[in-house]
Amino acid sequence: MTELKNDRYLRALLRQSVDRTPIWMMRQAGRYLPEYREVRAQAGDFMALCKNPELASEVTLQPLRRFPFDAAILFSDILTIPDAMGLGLYFETGEGPKFSRPIQSRADVDKIGIPDPECELQYVMNAVRQIRHDLKGSVPLIGFSGSPWTLATYMVEGGSSKAFTKIKKMMYAEPETLHSLLDKLADSVILYLNAQIKAGAQSVMVFDTWGGVLTPRDYRDFSLQYMHKIVDGLIKEHDGNQVPVTLFTKNGGMWLEQIAATGCDAIGLDWTINIEDAKARVGGQVALQGNMDPSMLYAPAQRIRDEVAQILAGFGEGSGHVFNLGHGIHLDVPPENVDIFVNAVHELSIPYHK
Repeated sequence: MTELKNDRYLRALLRQSVDRTPIWMMRQAGRYLPEYREVRAQAGDFMALCKNPELASEVTLQPLRRFPFDAAILFSDILTIPDAMGLGLYFETGEGPKFSRPIQSRADVDKIGIPDPECELQYVMNAVRQIRHDLKGSVPLIGFSGSPWTLATYMVEGGSSKAFTKIKKMMYAEPETLHSLLDKLADSVILYLNAQIKAGAQSVMVFDTWGGVLTPRDYRDFSLQYMHKIVDGLIKEHDGNQVPVTLFTKNGGMWLEQIAATGCDAIGLDWTINIEDAKARVGGQVALQGNMDPSMLYAPAQRIRDEVAQILAGFGEGSGHVFNLGHGIHLDVPPENVDIFVNAVHELSIPYHK
């Protein structure tokens, strides 16, 4: 593999010194870019794009050609594991992902197996290898997975949900069935992320998009304990380099101490928590990633710069901060506003690293 030219992102995750705050952006490869829309049309549909290593690499690199991001993130989807388990993933126009064979009973859980990452999910590993090759060492590559709880919500609900009634019914009426599913998913995620690391991912992230819909007790029992199991099972070093892991729970600000106690290297923050408070609580244990409201990218240039300045000031001096949005970029954000955002982070963060 080519030697890494910009290791700012990895150094910040490990709370080592950097010359400026690194930045990448959730969903940085995506529909806000006209060149992405062209490639997706060429592929035919979203999953066809994910399963074509050359095209997946192309859309991963597109934002790096426009903006000076400090990391690339694998172009894929969080639902690759449930898809490989045979649940029949498909995408309904305007409605998002759906499963034709959702999990409804203990028998359904018992039927599914743990996918082999280099068999049923080989297309993801091929994409990782292709992206690492095409990056030529310019920036690190982030691999990722959905958390067991978040994956389970889609698998039990049969798709996206607002009230999560089906999975909460299972959680309260048949907790052992749900624990069995979550345990299989945790084992699958460990294999999946370790395979991504072996294929070339230099850092990994677990997205717990729906952990914030749980009570504190249920979050600990049905989400966090399985992410803890994943952290324990991950490869910590590959090719002589540490492989940092970031955990992100949307609306998880009340549980930062418990998340940090898993042994992860960094915690992703959404925009509902003050980064100064987060640093005071867990900054001595983990790096922090975040946490500008994605809707701020609709604002005028000076407002974007002011918000960046405020978040940087909130974190203050020293390393351990990776700048990001608090969730994914909205699809109708003007690309020129992303340019303002990224350059503001790099420019305004310099005084905090002297």
